[in-house]
Amino acid sequence: METKPVQFKNLSREESYGYDRKTLDYIRNAAAHGLYEIRGMGAKRKLPNFDDLVFLGASMSRYPLEGYREKCLTKTVLGTRFAKKPIELDIPITIAGMSFGALSANVKESLGLAATEMGTSTTTGDGGMTPEERRSSKILVYQCLPSRYGFNPDDVRKADAIEVVIGQGAKPGGGGMLLGQKVNPRVAKMRTLPEGVDQRSACRHPDWTGPDDLAIKIQELREITDWEKPIYVKVGATRTFNDVKLAVHAGADVVVVDGMQGGTAATQTCFIEHIGIPTLAAVRQAVNALEDLDMKGKVQLIVSGGIRTGADVAKALAMGADAVAIGQGVLVALGCNGETYFQNGAHHDAIADYNALGTSPGFCHHCHTGKCPVGVTTQDATLEQRLTPAVGAKHLKNYLKTLNMELTTIARACGKQNVHHLEPEDLVALTIEAAAMAGVPLAGTSWIPGQGF
Repeated sequence: METKPVQFKNLSREESYGYDRKTLDYIRNAAAHGLYEIRGMGAKRKLPNFDDLVFLGASMSRYPLEGYREKCLTKTVLGTRFAKKPIELDIPITIAGMSFGALSANVKESLGLAATEMGTSTTTGDGGMTPEERRSSKILVYQCLPSRYGFNPDDVRKADAIEVVIGQGAKPGGGGMLLGQKVNPRVAKMRTLPEGVDQRSACRHPDWTGPDDLAIKIQELREITDWEKPIYVKVGATRTFNDVKLAVHAGADVVVVDGMQGGTAATQTCFIEHIGIPTLAAVRQAVNALEDLDMKGKVQLIVSGGIRTGADVAKALAMGADAVAIGQGVLVALGCNGETYFQNGAHHDAIADYNALGTSPGFCHHCHTGKCPVGVTTQDATLEQRLTPAVGAKHLKNYLKTLNMELTTIARACGKQNVHHLEPEDLVALTIEAAAMAGVPLAGTSWIPGQGF
């Protein structure tokens, strides 16, 4: 009997799974420089997200609403627990905190103008409140971060709500960064720090060590605003169930949960890619915490981190959020990662500037450099003129309007007269992982992994 020679697999050009080209590059750069990578934007790894859920539209068992004849309400009220003046929004889509420093003054004004036209709120971010931002924003949330950069009682009183930031989804457990190339004279003056020097925020607030101290701080903020302003508490998604409970016990009117898909102006890549949990998992834990305390509907929940489309908004609301906050999607709407910028009534090619950064549109995460080719994440006097407030506001308004139209379209298709009537029963999951994280059945079954058959 003839025996055929054994054919071995050719390994000469097979890439190692554990030591692929990306890992090899990381090790070589670490060996060459002895430094970790700092970058902007959010996680680039594939994570379970809202795309892993789909809606069960109405058919025989329930009836859809007629889109052109029947209204679907979007009004959203935040801060009803203790505040004398809760915030009333026309839509449940808000703009997340992004600082002047991370973004140009023109961009901050654009955010305010667009949010005002859409009847929603925007948020200051680290580094204080600019006059342009306050003037352009009908509803402005003022952040109180560990750094306290630019934070002062007068601006607290000017705000419509205060957001106490404990953590951020892109870097829970870490402080903010603003590298020296973005610290121009105005930014330095607002933050009372040297011009051109890297600014690294503390990772925890300097005047408390736990939830009992947070309760005291919230009480102070209420007293300084005569109990008028809603107090938000923002946490990066990690131990979400316990963190939300502690925020409620400390006296928060609104809890903001930011998943690991959230973006940042600058932080270590190891934070962005390896710390925190996906937004999909965090929403369910946050809702469970509020229900466990019998505070669902009494304390409002805002979800952020990777919200991109109207469908994402609808799914977050169906899972139990009262509103969402958007950051990276807002920047993309303003031109981030675009091939061109709009100036002097015409489009201009930005490709050469991307090439100078060693990147290209669609791949850029160089927010930390201050050399943004489209004038969004910069303090350079020339680059920031590539985005004027009027043009930025027009594009952002269109984006927010589209999200809201998609949201109401989905709600009507599910037979809802109010977007806040969307519920977990309207959702199913396409993967076992998403079903387990979101707490909704796997499509075509009644099975929720971890909850029996």
